[in-house]
Amino acid sequence: MIPDYRMCVEAEYEAIERTLSALPNRRLSELSELELAGVAAMLHNFYNGLENIMKQISKMKKLDIPTGASWHRDLLLSMETADILSPDLSKSLKSYLAFRHFFSHGYALDLYPERMEPLVAEIVDVYESFRTEIDGLC
Repeated sequence: MIPDYRMCVEAEYEAIERTLSALPNRRLSELSELELAGVAAMLHNFYNGLENIMKQISKMKKLDIPTGASWHRDLLLSMETADILSPDLSKSLKSYLAFRHFFSHGYALDLYPERMEPLVAEIVDVYESFRTEIDGLC
C-alpha cells in the first residue's frame, strides 16, 4: 500500500479503536435514552470509519468511488466485487450499513436496544475481520 494511504488508514484505525473502547460493557436495555443514543452514534462512527478506509482503498486501487444517493451501499458492493472484502464480511457489514442509514435519517428516540445489541456484540469480531482483510492488501 502506498504510504500516504497507509497513514490515512492507520489514522482511521485509531479513531475506530477509540470508538470501540467507548462502548459500554453492559446490556443496552440497561442504558438511558441518552446513553443509548451515544451507543448509536458510536455504531454510526464505526461504520463511517470503515467507509473512509474503503474510500482510501478505492483510491489506492484506482477504483471509482461511487456517487449518488446509493453510494454507501455501492461502495460496499464494489469492495466485494473487486475481491477486496469477502462475501461473509460484506454480509456482516451490511447490518452496520443499514444501521448507519437508519441512524442518519431517523430520530435518536426511536432506537431499540434489542436491535442494536447484536451489532455491539459482534463489532470487535467484525472489525478484526475487516483489518485482516484490508491489511492483507499491503
